[in-house]
Amino acid sequence: MSKKKNTVWICQSCGAKAFKWAGYCSSCGEWNTIVEEVIRSEDSPRGISAPAGTDVRPVAVGHVSFTEAPRFSSGSAELDRVLGGGIVPGSFVLVGGDPGIGKSTLLTQLAGRVAESKGPVLYVSAEESPQQVRIRAERLGAVADSFMLVSEADMELIDEYMKALQPEVLIVDSIQTVYKPDIPSAPGSVVQVRECAAQLLRMAKNSKTAVFIVGHVTKEGAIAGPRILEHMVDTVLYFDGERHTQYRIIQAVKNRFGALEIGVYEMGDNGLKDVPNASELFLSERPIGASGSVIVPVIEGTRPILVEVQALVSSTSYQNARRTTNGIDVNRLQLLIAVLEKRVGLPMGGNDAFVKATGGVKIDEPAVDLGLAVALASSYCDCPVDPYTVIIGEVGLAGEVRAVTQLEQRIKEAAKMGFKKAIVPASACKNNIDPGFTLVGVGTLIEALHAAGIGGRKKQH
Repeated sequence: MSKKKNTVWICQSCGAKAFKWAGYCSSCGEWNTIVEEVIRSEDSPRGISAPAGTDVRPVAVGHVSFTEAPRFSSGSAELDRVLGGGIVPGSFVLVGGDPGIGKSTLLTQLAGRVAESKGPVLYVSAEESPQQVRIRAERLGAVADSFMLVSEADMELIDEYMKALQPEVLIVDSIQTVYKPDIPSAPGSVVQVRECAAQLLRMAKNSKTAVFIVGHVTKEGAIAGPRILEHMVDTVLYFDGERHTQYRIIQAVKNRFGALEIGVYEMGDNGLKDVPNASELFLSERPIGASGSVIVPVIEGTRPILVEVQALVSSTSYQNARRTTNGIDVNRLQLLIAVLEKRVGLPMGGNDAFVKATGGVKIDEPAVDLGLAVALASSYCDCPVDPYTVIIGEVGLAGEVRAVTQLEQRIKEAAKMGFKKAIVPASACKNNIDPGFTLVGVGTLIEALHAAGIGGRKKQH
């Protein structure tokens, strides 16, 4: 079939354009994803439309008139923290996560609480029937007179319901199942997701209604659809956690209205319950006196959290040693093993190494380097670290220990949780923050291992 002038070939996986149909996409490497899409002939707006009669001209940023609408609460302190202090009117929020992790539960609870405290909420369910949503709302205690529900996938009808109701919050579950009828493409395709998101963006900005959309994820854990979807929204939230455990973590990976925070929930029969003290949760089941266990204070946005980092170093019968991580970048593990072998003299290169950040937290900051290195050495030498000591610092390739940011907040959180001592960079312990707390300054990784009571040889069994 020859290509028509008003059509284009697009990969549904990555959105790349092709000159003709092909079974293989050269951009993303996926098979059978290139489809023919019809180019819309009408000149529809792509961005935020200005009010009719407005004279749009460049002006100095200080002369732009605006009235900042106050935020309002979602009814959940953890979600308010992740959003930057509450829901911003006119914001556009994308919520992603694995199937069954609790996305619909979270948004149903949000809808019920906002409907009771603020005003009408429109919940658009394109995947479930109204009866299914009603059963979930009853179970969660989220039934309210202003909680309006419709099972619809047509974006034109959703726009009409939106204009008629003028809700405070619009929830669309999910963006991959709604469609625009004037686009001859299946729901979930690149064009449909992009155009539906663009229309929802205009609806949010022009009506000052906060819009929450649910996004499906691929088997790799990324939001399904074109990458432009994450660029269009104001906030991207990922809902993580093990489906077979009761704890869930919601993390902001993009937020135009605040810092990148995390929130912790406990899943129960009545829905999601806030966990205000995340440090206590993550440390509640830690082993006392076990080698390879180290407590590290990390900063998530503006929030200090104590996380247990566990390491297991064991001999291997394979030719190539394995490196496995959970919640920590594997490249960071490989780097620290090389530093321990070269600068400290621990021959760990031929051993399997497994590390984990407990509680499902993903740590991606240099302050965890020293704690992870001490945990690896502790497991290798089978020497436990004092359970009332926290370890903070960045490790360089020369084996030096470097300073980290926000040390005071980390120490205060550790002292609040009952810890008595911290091993920190020598340059950062000039002033003792807490008189009842001991700071041990170290300049090198070898000094840190001695301060933690770890010798340089592996114990013989």
